[in-house]
Amino acid sequence: MRVLVVEDDRRLSGELVRLLTDEAYAVDAAHDGPTADELAAVNDYDLIVLDLTIPPPTGLELLEAWREAGTDFPVLVLSALDTVQDRVKGLDTGADDYLPKPFSFDEFLARVRSLLRRRPQRTISTYQADDLVMDRASRQVEVAGRPIALSPKEFALLEYLLTHQDELVTRTDISEHVWDSAFDSMSNLVNVFIYRLRKKIDGDAESRLLHTVPGQGYVLRSIRC
Repeated sequence: MRVLVVEDDRRLSGELVRLLTDEAYAVDAAHDGPTADELAAVNDYDLIVLDLTIPPPTGLELLEAWREAGTDFPVLVLSALDTVQDRVKGLDTGADDYLPKPFSFDEFLARVRSLLRRRPQRTISTYQADDLVMDRASRQVEVAGRPIALSPKEFALLEYLLTHQDELVTRTDISEHVWDSAFDSMSNLVNVFIYRLRKKIDGDAESRLLHTVPGQGYVLRSIRC
């Protein structure tokens, strides 16, 4: 899952980015309206966390423009503007949720999970492919009933593959959804993480879940073959 954090308070922005990264999300950050608008135009975000009082265009102006353009990505508003009128205006403009500042990080993460669950075909509580089961809430993965340990990035990569079972995904697809905007698409990191993940979920078994399609990308099968 890929998230954009739009917050001009760089300390808070850094804390939110770290928090989301620790939860295995790929995270980009913007500190003003123009940067946020540019990133939202070129990336397919699963969620945007939006402060309303950023340098113009403001968060409210961005939200209004995005909704008028027909975008459907979930938007979680964070704002020190916490009157009933402020919340109503934000929600009426197109926000999916509104979290007044200050807030607890636990509640923030709960709101993020809730919004991602609402998005059709994006995220569910449990994924399964043959004998592989992922519990997204507890961040546990088992293969044939045996728990396996994954790093946050391996977990994010597996989650992306599980949401696209039996589909060909390219290195570009993976880099755009699992890594953030600082990722160097020319590096071999995708190959490295695919190799590590394959060793953990397939081992030396003859029948595999994760397959390489030479010159094209990768396919995670729903049934070992």
